[in-house]
Amino acid sequence: MRPFDYRSPADAAAAVRTVAADPDAVFLGGGTNLVDHLKLGVAEPDLVVGVTDLLPDGVEELGGGALRIGAGVSNSELAAHPRVREWFPMLSQALLSGASGQLRNMATTGGNPLQRTRCVYFQDVTTPCNKRTPGSGCSAIGGWTRYHAILGASEHCIAVHPSDMAVAMAALDARVRVLGPGGERTIPFTDLHRLPGDAPERDTVLEHGELITAIDLPALPLARRSAYRKVRDRASYAFALVSVAAALDVEDGVIAGARIAFGGVAHKPWRAYRAEEALRGADASDSSYRAAADAELADARPAEGLEGGNAFKIPLLRRTLTATLRDLAREDA
Repeated sequence: MRPFDYRSPADAAAAVRTVAADPDAVFLGGGTNLVDHLKLGVAEPDLVVGVTDLLPDGVEELGGGALRIGAGVSNSELAAHPRVREWFPMLSQALLSGASGQLRNMATTGGNPLQRTRCVYFQDVTTPCNKRTPGSGCSAIGGWTRYHAILGASEHCIAVHPSDMAVAMAALDARVRVLGPGGERTIPFTDLHRLPGDAPERDTVLEHGELITAIDLPALPLARRSAYRKVRDRASYAFALVSVAAALDVEDGVIAGARIAFGGVAHKPWRAYRAEEALRGADASDSSYRAAADAELADARPAEGLEGGNAFKIPLLRRTLTATLRDLAREDA
């Protein structure tokens, strides 16, 4: 680990000013991702600015079924919050499927969406990686691709975003409140993360020095019938091969509305707009769910590589979406 300076400003605005003034400075919240990268040599900042005690750490009801979640709320606290469990069960389930209990106690609402990929090549500083060192190449292409993208990848990067919480947030139309050098702004959660394109080193649209202060969940009645399903190589403490966050509204056997997002398949949480459109007005049946999956996966491009690549993700995601929607439709029956 390279030595660095550490500061703990008096408030969030001071933290923003401190980081914005130094291009090699970073924020430190729960540290469950950054500390690993400091140890591995993936991240080598000159200055680390602690914000753990500077951010809102409560969940506020905004009226009508909407919530404002402070960026300092831990993943464990958020998963257990009674309003989250009642109004947005997919979010609680997503949080509980991630990491371990100890890590969830440390990880925060503001930090979780900003965790970086767990691509083995990104975390191995002895291998070329465009995300870690722009222009050096992508070792994953043609390499070990079991966990890599089938949607939205580029010739420069095929890594996937690791967060479970972020998949649920994307499906729930969440909005991210940000404080930066120029003041406050709000970003739709679906716009927070970037696809890799030719600049895979940029994970999000945040500018240097911008700090997430809260995430708002708008009222979404159909989210009360929602679920998060994660398929992984072992029962716990593993990242998703594929995951589905879904909410479904069924009236007299016909789908009136749906919200769907996928995890484990792209450089960002993947909002499945095509699948949602295909479901709207369709019969609540397995054939409709499979057709919706096929509509969303029409542009899927599996990555070839060692041990057969990751083409298995396409049928796996189709089955996972079908099973998730089938269970939700039974709840609505």
